[in-house]
Amino acid sequence: MEEGYHIISTLVENRPGVLQKIAGLFTRRDFNIEGITVGKSETEGLARMVITVKADEKILEQVTKQLNKLVDVIKIKDITKNAVKRELCLIKVSTASEIERSEILQYSNIFRAQIIDVSEEALIVEITGDGDKINAFISLLEPFGIRKITRTGITAMSRGI
Repeated sequence: MEEGYHIISTLVENRPGVLQKIAGLFTRRDFNIEGITVGKSETEGLARMVITVKADEKILEQVTKQLNKLVDVIKIKDITKNAVKRELCLIKVSTASEIERSEILQYSNIFRAQIIDVSEEALIVEITGDGDKINAFISLLEPFGIRKITRTGITAMSRGI
C-alpha cells in the first residue's frame, strides 16, 4: 500500500442508510474514499466497514472525529500499521486458442489464482492478495485481452486479539 493511505476499521449499526451517512460525511468534508468494503460482523446487528483513505495525520484525525459523531458508528480504529490486508479481483480475459488458455492457467497457478468460469471466448480468473500482486498478475494478462476487471478494494483485519 502506498504511503499516505490509512485503513480505518469501523463497527457500525447494520441497517439501511448507514453507508450513505458515512459516504456523505466524507463527501461534505471533501475527503475521497479510495476503497470501502462492508459486511456483517461477528456481532448480530453490527456490520464492519473497512475504509481506505489517502490522508495525512491531520485529515485522518478530522475524519475520525466526524465518524465518532455519527450515532450509528460504534467503534473506529486505524489499523494501517498492524493489519492483514487483502483484495479480491475478478478478471475476464479473452481467449482464442488452447495455447493462450494454457499460458493463463500457468500464470494463474504461479499467482495462486483460480479460473472460476470458462466459455468459448473468455475465462474469468479470481485472485486475492495485496495490490502489488494483483497489479503484477493483471500486467501478465493484458496481452491476452482483458475484457473486464472488478476489484473489491482493500479489506483488512488487525493482527492479534
